[in-house]
Amino acid sequence: MLIGELAGRAGTTIKAVRYYERRGLLHPRRAANGYRHYDESAVGRVGNIRLLLSLGLTTDDVRAFLPCLDLDIAGAVLCPASADVINRRLSEVEEKIADLDGVRQRLLEALADAHANTAPHT
Repeated sequence: MLIGELAGRAGTTIKAVRYYERRGLLHPRRAANGYRHYDESAVGRVGNIRLLLSLGLTTDDVRAFLPCLDLDIAGAVLCPASADVINRRLSEVEEKIADLDGVRQRLLEALADAHANTAPHT
């Protein structure tokens, strides 16, 4: 199938499909006229790429999933090649949450101090 049909069937854009190809996640055949031709399995692969990206993974992270991108991973996102990537990303997210929680706490304290210092004195 051509790139437009793949994009339509996978629920994405031609631009996204080209991006996935540039990132090494898709490998179409090229016709003599330069057109990209994709196998039927590319529809599922693009769906899996979109699923993984929606989980907060990057395209670099998705490369660890290459051995299982042609499988149905919607029900079980974890495949042996990807466990380390998911653990690393989860640690990064938890670290960011902890950092933001610290910022939140300091802002709350600053607001409380500001209110205490501007309260009318009797």
